Amino acid sequence: MHKVPVGVLGASGYAGRELCGLIAQHPGLHLAFASANEQRGQRARIGRSDLIYVATEDAPLDKAEVVFTALPHGAAATWVGNARATGARVVDLSSDFRPGIAAAANGASAPYGLTELMRATIPGAGIVANPGCYPTAVLIAIAPLITEGWIVPAATINVSAASGVTGAGYSPRPDLLFAEVAEDFRAYSVGNEHRHLAEMRAVTAKLGGDNDILFTPHLLPVARGILATITVPVKEYVDDPVSLWRDRYDGEPFIEIVDQPPSLKDVVRRNVVRLSVSNAANMRQPTLIIISAIDNLVKGAAGQALQNANVLLGLNEQTGLPA
Repeated sequence: MHKVPVGVLGASGYAGRELCGLIAQHPGLHLAFASANEQRGQRARIGRSDLIYVATEDAPLDKAEVVFTALPHGAAATWVGNARATGARVVDLSSDFRPGIAAAANGASAPYGLTELMRATIPGAGIVANPGCYPTAVLIAIAPLITEGWIVPAATINVSAASGVTGAGYSPRPDLLFAEVAEDFRAYSVGNEHRHLAEMRAVTAKLGGDNDILFTPHLLPVARGILATITVPVKEYVDDPVSLWRDRYDGEPFIEIVDQPPSLKDVVRRNVVRLSVSNAANMRQPTLIIISAIDNLVKGAAGQALQNANVLLGLNEQTGLPA
């Protein structure tokens, strides 16, 4: 079977390594190169194979049909352009091309790769902007409410979400040391200014919503996973609110609608968004409580990127992905 050559720029970070591992198990892809400047020349064990990291400037971009850029935010756009100049298509895991980012790709445009919502825009694209981890968990959860007009106009959507420490990236930081994180739980980026907020607001508006989002992230003392609790004021209660999500995501292999609130154990190392929906009791304003869980490194990053690459290449969307 012919395997499509792909490359990963920024392969030594958490998302990059996760992506290399998924590619190694993909029956239709071959990893042509993996770059990591600080670890150039070093050998890494990925799955059952070894690879040697190359410097980003030495990466043979012309040897890949698809290039994944898992480079730092702000640095990816240049390398996306370099890859496109060789004819490769790109799935960018940074924020550089995402909606709501003022610097979006130096004037270039890219469809937003939240596949379940934007699938029709992805085939044929030269660049796909892979979503952020928090926006993946939140937007999949609230999209049906927005498109069906259930939310009270101009009402505030409240999001309290907690992520494992890999969401902060691979660079060493004292506040993420084991002794600082273990047996603790804390909020961060308090003040509704987290960098993912602009992305969530832009996509909400694109879907037709005119709502504010009040987003408070928290740090969990675990390696991976996101659990988001989302409260949404709605126009009225219905007896079976979850039916809206079941109808909207019917047939979606990576969306799971469940009766009981999901936990991180349900989603870790899987390319899924797992959701529960319930009416909030004892409220004067009808309100829904949505619990959304994902693995921040899989559905929130590398798995979603591979899902987008499958669509770009005309492969079965589920190929190589842990469901």
